[in-house]
Amino acid sequence: MNATSSSSARKRIAVIPGDGIGKEVIPEAVKVLQAAAAAGGREVALAEFDWGADRYLRDGTTLPADAVEMLRRDFDAILLGAMGDPRVPTNIHAAEILLGLRFKLDLYVNARPCVLFDRRFTPLKYRTEKDVNFMVLRENTEGLYVGMGGNFKKGTADEVAIQEDVNTRKGVERIIRYAFEFARKRGLQRVCMSDKSNALTFGHDLWQRAFKEVRGEYPGIESSHQYIDNLLMQMVRDPAQFQVIVTSNLFGDIASDLGAQLAGGLGLAPSGNIHPGQVSLFEPVHGSAPNIAGNGTANPIGAILAVGMMFEFLGWESEARAIDQAVRAALREEKTPAELGGSRSTREVGDWVANSVAKSGVAS
Repeated sequence: MNATSSSSARKRIAVIPGDGIGKEVIPEAVKVLQAAAAAGGREVALAEFDWGADRYLRDGTTLPADAVEMLRRDFDAILLGAMGDPRVPTNIHAAEILLGLRFKLDLYVNARPCVLFDRRFTPLKYRTEKDVNFMVLRENTEGLYVGMGGNFKKGTADEVAIQEDVNTRKGVERIIRYAFEFARKRGLQRVCMSDKSNALTFGHDLWQRAFKEVRGEYPGIESSHQYIDNLLMQMVRDPAQFQVIVTSNLFGDIASDLGAQLAGGLGLAPSGNIHPGQVSLFEPVHGSAPNIAGNGTANPIGAILAVGMMFEFLGWESEARAIDQAVRAALREEKTPAELGGSRSTREVGDWVANSVAKSGVAS
């Protein structure tokens, strides 16, 4: 079973709550997931996995040996909570689980929408909802995140550290093509590619050549290029100029975090790790925040919106819209945690959104 099956079929979702506030916000996202599925008459089966710091500290397991094949074979999508725990200083479990799933499942698209739902939450003066509404598409399996390199004479005055930036023609071309297809399917008019080819000569020369070739296949879409430093400045100066941004793994990580802040903060930011037609993974952008874990104040909206992205990926578009509308209503009516100026606990926010979705009269 996988995402290529009918959009109306029963879906199996793997749930990995993770660490810290992940174990608080993911149950609220699951609550909304179940409410939306029920409202639309959908059938969904959930299976929870305890991969995270607690499991690692208990028996040394990070990502079980059979996990990738099992997820690929048996599930349509994965809902993942934040990873990271101060009891594991190296965070080896977080790297092996999150990056392991991204790389081994070949989830080459990291999609991070930067959407301002309410102008009260942007730090930009005089900007409104129409000004902050774009998607950052980040190459998700290459770049500086592949971990190639090493240290020579480590710990000495002569130490040398080398980190390799890996870019392949296949990897670069497919994320650029995905960006243009994403724009075309949604009726968007602008795709901007960002790199640092004036300094990172070889890998980013490949980005330049691939972008030039692929954009020729989409004459109806305006294409542009900006160096990453200028892109970040332009995102603050005039975010309305952007609809789709496509860039490398590291630069996409940085640009999407800035975009999340423009849209109200990491607590409102969802993301998808996607391979079209195959099992894909959805998660909130924020971290595990161990300093606030357990006190009931964590913001579950990013995780809830990640469920909306998952439903869109699965073809359950009416349910995805119901979640989006319920979140907008929660923000408008201040049914929010303290982070967003409200007084609701994590659980109360989840209850409110789930109830709103349940009453929405989803029409599949």
